[in-house]
Amino acid sequence: MRTTLDIPENLLLEAMKVTRARTKTEAIKFALENIIQKNKIKQLKKYRGKVVLDIDLDVMRKRK
Repeated sequence: MRTTLDIPENLLLEAMKVTRARTKTEAIKFALENIIQKNKIKQLKKYRGKVVLDIDLDVMRKRK
């Protein structure tokens, strides 16, 4: 999908340097994927300590 964006050149160049992206598109895709991943991790952290796993590993290992 083609989209026109007004991104400060210095910001985009720094992002390309940090991510070692060869193209502007690659840098933007990397940034978007990173934002999504961080958001998913943040959402998962809400469940920390709230999920009860009553698993007996010995029983599971003997099951075939």
